[in-house]
Amino acid sequence: MTNFTDEDLDNYLQNQVDLRHRQVSKSVEDVQKIIKNLTAEVSSKDARFQSIANSGVHNASLKVILHDQPALVSKWSALLRGRCAYNPAIQVLTPTLFLISVPLQGLMGYKERRTRQWRYYTLSGSRLLSPVREPEKLHQWLELESFVNPSQEWHDARMIIEGDIVPAKVVNVFKEHLEASIKTCGLTSKVSMLESVGSVVRVAVETSEAQIEVELVPTVELMNYWPKRARWPRLFRRWPSTERARCIKSFGFNLMATSNYHWLLSFSRAEQVLLSNIDEDGGCRRKCYRVVRQLKEDVWCPGSKPVITAYHLQTLLFWTCEKYPCTRDWKDFRGCVLRLVQKLHKCVSQHYLRHYFVRSHNLLKYSNTNELDDVAKKINNFLHNPGTYVH
Repeated sequence: MTNFTDEDLDNYLQNQVDLRHRQVSKSVEDVQKIIKNLTAEVSSKDARFQSIANSGVHNASLKVILHDQPALVSKWSALLRGRCAYNPAIQVLTPTLFLISVPLQGLMGYKERRTRQWRYYTLSGSRLLSPVREPEKLHQWLELESFVNPSQEWHDARMIIEGDIVPAKVVNVFKEHLEASIKTCGLTSKVSMLESVGSVVRVAVETSEAQIEVELVPTVELMNYWPKRARWPRLFRRWPSTERARCIKSFGFNLMATSNYHWLLSFSRAEQVLLSNIDEDGGCRRKCYRVVRQLKEDVWCPGSKPVITAYHLQTLLFWTCEKYPCTRDWKDFRGCVLRLVQKLHKCVSQHYLRHYFVRSHNLLKYSNTNELDDVAKKINNFLHNPGTYVH
């Protein structure tokens, strides 16, 4: 068995991981500039869609809601100051696959309410004899009446059926505006529409580093509100601290238009804050995550559409931090990397990884089992001879 040392890992970080980080940062910068221009043009055509420059704490609707809560805004700014390298709307799933949420405007005063049980309509508005399937654990219906003060523009038959804001219809309107905006902005040489399956808008963006595939998802940002199904933090857990968890929950959650009828719950802001503040005690959690992510991309699961993405690794890191909350648990760099890899091997082998906030949902439920088994074999080979890969 060939092993490795902390020095080997530090060299690996400097020679491989940091290079990857610089390349991805440049791609993010290029993509952000282009998509910001496109979404600003879309917003000029239809104010319900905002520029990605207005996502997260920069959301125009949020500023209206929180103008009388400066203490909360101050807390958010303190948590995020100097820590967010990327626009909060951008999630880097792989070096060549980005997910970007496009914030929606005009839906304010959200409250969870008991919705009617059955829907009998198609996306074209015709009637069905049997009901549309119910949403799964990480999805929900979204009714216009869930908002205390929706703007008049949302009372639009192009997006609403029987009182529901239908994600597929929202996506269709956005897609029409986006196609027109690519031409208006003179970006046809840099941005091209890709074929997509279901309610997803996919574009290819040419950057100085590579061609990046971008999924653009209209998103309802719900600040300062936490969904009931996300029962977090869990009782008797010591990570994160009670005060930190309370503040993280104040960032709220998103509802993303990723399917035909149901909206996907997303906790990207909360996850971003958890990750950015993860080593305030001087631990090596983030370094471990970066090493494992690099190994995943180089060895275990390369390619533009991998079965395991950075999001899965981030979720695994959160679960590991919760199980090992003490500073002393994150001092041995080499041991911590191996521990994280062993946990990844277990999850991939069992085809089971719980969502961090909605723990009843398995993130690998619909993943290709053959691909998962192949990744598990590669990780197992690494665990038998880790030094071969890190050297």
